[in-house]
Amino acid sequence: MSAVNYHEYLQLEKILHAQSLESEKHQLPAHDEMLFIIIHQAYELWFKQLHEEVASVITIMDRPALNDNSPDLQTVVHRLNRCVTILRVLVHQLDIMETMTPMDFLDFRDMLRPASGFQSWQFKELEARLGLKFEDRHGKEYYTSQLKPEHVDIIKKAESSQSVLQLLNAWLERMPFLKEEAGPAFWKNYQSIYRESLAEAEKNNVDAFEEVFADKGHHASRALSPAACRAALFIKLYCGYPLLQLPYQLLNALLEIDEQLSAWRYRHMNMVHRMIGTRIGTGGSTGKDYLKAAADKHYIFKEIAQLNSFLVERRKLPALPKDVEAKLGFRVDD
Repeated sequence: MSAVNYHEYLQLEKILHAQSLESEKHQLPAHDEMLFIIIHQAYELWFKQLHEEVASVITIMDRPALNDNSPDLQTVVHRLNRCVTILRVLVHQLDIMETMTPMDFLDFRDMLRPASGFQSWQFKELEARLGLKFEDRHGKEYYTSQLKPEHVDIIKKAESSQSVLQLLNAWLERMPFLKEEAGPAFWKNYQSIYRESLAEAEKNNVDAFEEVFADKGHHASRALSPAACRAALFIKLYCGYPLLQLPYQLLNALLEIDEQLSAWRYRHMNMVHRMIGTRIGTGGSTGKDYLKAAADKHYIFKEIAQLNSFLVERRKLPALPKDVEAKLGFRVDD
């Protein structure tokens, strides 16, 4: 086996010479263009790693039977948490970008047209693989209009494939607890406890409870079925039991991914406003207004977050049937 050289292994010859400055081509020096390029190249590399993690999660969750009592579920949680950490890094990279002043940016901004972050097909593909539907996108009529045909094909393939959100729904639906005769009685009792916990101004939540958890009240527009919602709420309510700790961490990791994506979008929006005010983006979008609308709309796992509307205090939780409680705890041999 031949010796591995650091420089060659990382292909630094390619990476360190992959910055082609438009300002140099036009012989109009702009010191901060190098910073601008390197930050965006770093973003795209991190997007590539996010795709590696999400693809592995999809592969595991798409198996005919994901064994929750095996390392598989821990692997899913671990890799989703890695996605969260990477997304935090992406948010903090904007701190470096913001060392560039608006005048620094103007030195080379007009030379970039029509290149724009709007053309990042990797980010759009990532959203699709996580579960953002085409019909839920802001500006869906032109969100691929500036992309190369081969990149549009990649995104369309992601949109037509099983997403993390769809696989999450299937995984939750098959949760075995409270599916037999004890299930309906448990949820009827829980709904009564929940109703009594509501303040007068919250009484409309009773109708929302029916819409989310009752099979007859389900809306086709929802990504999570009533059965999946019941399972997810059950996990949240009884997450203290050993068997539900990893499922709870999985749900929490997905919420954290949404939160970090939102934080990145809002930081990006504020930076754009700081840099160019109300001017249009280099790609022709409405700049800050487009980014704000997308940030407000592109929550992928919002239905999981909305389940927190239906929690009650621990002291009011219904006692679980003895057989269910036994299954949720550590197995102790007699």
